[in-house]
Amino acid sequence: MRINKFLAEQGVASRRGSDELVAEGRVTINGKTAKAGDDVKPSDTVLLDGKTLSHKVKYEYYILNKPKGCVCTVSDEKDRKTVMSFLPAGAGRVFPVGRLDYDTEGLLILTNDGELAFRLTAPKNEIPKTYLVRVEGTISDIQLNRLRAGVEIERGVVTKKCKINVIETSKQYTKMHVVLTEGKNREIRRMFEVVGKNVDFLKRIKIGELTLSGLDRGAIRKLSQEEIFYLKNL
Repeated sequence: MRINKFLAEQGVASRRGSDELVAEGRVTINGKTAKAGDDVKPSDTVLLDGKTLSHKVKYEYYILNKPKGCVCTVSDEKDRKTVMSFLPAGAGRVFPVGRLDYDTEGLLILTNDGELAFRLTAPKNEIPKTYLVRVEGTISDIQLNRLRAGVEIERGVVTKKCKINVIETSKQYTKMHVVLTEGKNREIRRMFEVVGKNVDFLKRIKIGELTLSGLDRGAIRKLSQEEIFYLKNL
């Protein structure tokens, strides 16, 4: 098993984050500093920051209705509240799958299952994620069709085609469901900025067909076996 996959399965970090830990020289295999691409065997002793990692892993899966005002990281250099503070007492070492920015709320998965995290976030898998979006004022069909076709949010970076369904409109605001199959940084806010619209509310409400299931804002619970099976087979 590759070292980044092994670390991800320990719940240490995502595969990408695990690659960074290896590059920083914080991981050893049988006393030697690990390198990217190294393999790990069941008989190997793997240490992270001098602490031994077990080859046996108990996976945990949580779903959180993330509120505004917290970040999707394990710790924060600015000492802001993180999503880890919502975990129940006794929860193991898990990490957030993907990110919702500080002012975005909604559905977030936390787990130590690195393979599931990779499946849900890898762009090639095109896992649909649905967001409730509210913008100020009205929005025209021309603007909507531009967004649906994909827009350039920075030089050379164009969003994929997406689905947008207007569900409520007035002179003051327009509400929509937006379905994306990728997860660029602040993608929805940047998309709407391109067509001159400001997003004043953003909430992820679905991953595939998995919903918040009545979870109140800030509430968290373990995923059911059926939900875990569903996500692993998306």
